[in-house]
Amino acid sequence: MTTLKSSTSPTARPAPVGWQSFDLHGRVRMGVALDAPTAPQTAAMFADFLTDHEAGPPVDGFDLTVSGDLEDVRGVAYAEEDFAYRPNAIYLRNPRLQIIRDGDRIRLNGGGELLTTILPLVDRMMVERGAAMIHAATVTFEGKGIALPAAGGVGKTSTIAKLVKRRGIGFMGDDWAFLTASAELLAFAKPMFIKPHHRPIYPQLFNRTHKPLVPKTLSRPVGRLTTIVHPTIIRYPKLAAFIRKWSPEHMMIAPADALPNVPMVRSAPLTASVYLERHDGSTPELQDIAHDDMVARMLGNFHSEMTMHSREIVNLLGAVGMIPLQNIFAEKAAVLDQALTGVPTFLLRVPRAWTADRASDAIVAELETVFAGSTSPGIHSCER
Repeated sequence: MTTLKSSTSPTARPAPVGWQSFDLHGRVRMGVALDAPTAPQTAAMFADFLTDHEAGPPVDGFDLTVSGDLEDVRGVAYAEEDFAYRPNAIYLRNPRLQIIRDGDRIRLNGGGELLTTILPLVDRMMVERGAAMIHAATVTFEGKGIALPAAGGVGKTSTIAKLVKRRGIGFMGDDWAFLTASAELLAFAKPMFIKPHHRPIYPQLFNRTHKPLVPKTLSRPVGRLTTIVHPTIIRYPKLAAFIRKWSPEHMMIAPADALPNVPMVRSAPLTASVYLERHDGSTPELQDIAHDDMVARMLGNFHSEMTMHSREIVNLLGAVGMIPLQNIFAEKAAVLDQALTGVPTFLLRVPRAWTADRASDAIVAELETVFAGSTSPGIHSCER
């Protein structure tokens, strides 16, 4: 019998001093041990869902439990020097972490910052409960949800700043959201990442900051450097937190601070999905896109926008048979397919050469057509 042990045996390992408790729209309940190295990061990134701090073990248990202490895992197989596994458990050596499945619940243990491991697990657990995580800016117009999926750098955050100046707009998120099979858009109002090119759009945030940011021309090179060093930095949570706080690449701002007096909306029926992208043309283009194409784009966009480590976690879940890859993609696609049935879907392209300021102006102008349609009777049926 082979044994994979943590540095501390289960009998000697101290119990967590308490838990951060997060409720993700009543579908997934996540508990993060207060003494876990990743706790400060999860408190910041999932602040929208933080419900309480609990002392001792949770009474009802969590769907996803995150801790800093490894468990004993016995009867494992080894994949050279990369990882060890059983059908219900994975031990990854670099970074050092465990994922253990117990029925419909998952335990994640590890010593570094674990956000990029948590995200694909949250997505999977939400899919199993009838919702899918998407990479999109999300707003409401007169109470109806609009999803704006897009790759990073297209202009979601800039567009949000322009949209919220319009009467009838509510904010749900500028980067992540959840979409249920019954076509309900669920908010994820994580902190907004404000970068140097956002200065003309969020001038009030730059006027009051004491944190120096790199010039706009250096923003992309610094961003690429950050991506390269990210896998190493997250192994040292205190260093990662310091770098994140003082990084000249961006500011992290709570949505309520970045968008004062704008309604923060928790959920809304989806009335339209508009995929945003940059193209090499010279004018904006708004066109219909087929239902199946939107499903494929939303599925692929979320996966490709995850970090390399997050994608590797998805690969490992499939490689050991914990969650077969065909199930991961097919079941999420099924949720999105059902959610988008009867929902108008569009493709909006703006010139790649345009600044974020100019592109976001054009996006908002083109979206007027979508907003006008969202108020028309019969554009969206909630019947399933």
